[in-house]
Amino acid sequence: MRRPSPWLAGTLLAVAFLFAFSALVVIPLVLHPNLSNAELRGVADAQTRITLQQAQAQLQNNVRSTLLQGFAGLVLVAGAVATWRQVQISRLGQITDRITRAVEQLASDNTHVRIGGLYALERVARDSSEDRQTITRILTAFIRNRSPWTLPPQSDHQHPTPALDDGMLRLGLRAEDVQMALYILGDRPRPGDERPLYLSFADLRIASLAGRDLRGLICQNANLAGAWLQRAQLNDAYLKGTDLRQARLEGARLVNAKLNFAHLKDADLHGADLRGADLTGVCLDGANLAGVDFDQRTRWPEGINPDQPYEPTRSG
Repeated sequence: MRRPSPWLAGTLLAVAFLFAFSALVVIPLVLHPNLSNAELRGVADAQTRITLQQAQAQLQNNVRSTLLQGFAGLVLVAGAVATWRQVQISRLGQITDRITRAVEQLASDNTHVRIGGLYALERVARDSSEDRQTITRILTAFIRNRSPWTLPPQSDHQHPTPALDDGMLRLGLRAEDVQMALYILGDRPRPGDERPLYLSFADLRIASLAGRDLRGLICQNANLAGAWLQRAQLNDAYLKGTDLRQARLEGARLVNAKLNFAHLKDADLHGADLRGADLTGVCLDGANLAGVDFDQRTRWPEGINPDQPYEPTRSG
């Protein structure tokens, strides 16, 4: 919101003043014109003529009073609008400053300072709906930069590394700030036109995302081995080539999810909703598919018979 230049503001003020002055002079005369000599000539009594002229002048003054009251009201409205505009400009400036300070905190070497920056961004997102998508992009970039998965993309589900390193701690203990950013994203308000979260090439092993709203998540060639995703909303997620070994996906909703060539060895999919999901090329060795929900659109890996030995429930 740009402020008008002083020259433009001065010109507009002068024009408004001239208009108001002209209105005060002209409008009363138009509505109640002065009595002409011809009109007064028919009145014989001089005192009556004076009285008529005074009455006409009083009518003109009444119109001027009414106009002045109207102009005063307009000035009050204009002042209120100007004040509101100034408040909005000040608010936008404050929000920009808050985002700038929070982003500076994210670059700190101190974990607690970074977490403070994350909380500050979460508060800004609640206060300003216009900045929510920007903050979402900041948080996803923070996660990818703080916890990258640097191995090159895999052409199939074969990953050269163990699912989990020996004695690996869950994400919230080894990278508390990254886990906090995931919590914020998973609990964020969801506008209808929001862009999907982009977390591809991120190392999110043993992340805690149970019950979180991750619909439309783009997480290609990332590592979610051992992640807690019970009851997570993953409809329309794009998880191609993602490492999901030993992931906890009980009751997760994966309707229309793209899981091509993902690695789901030893993953727990008990009761997961796989209707319309694409599992072409997926490794399901040791995966628990008991009670999964699927339909005729679900695409299974070659050689997999979903009815044996787990006998999942088929939807219509």
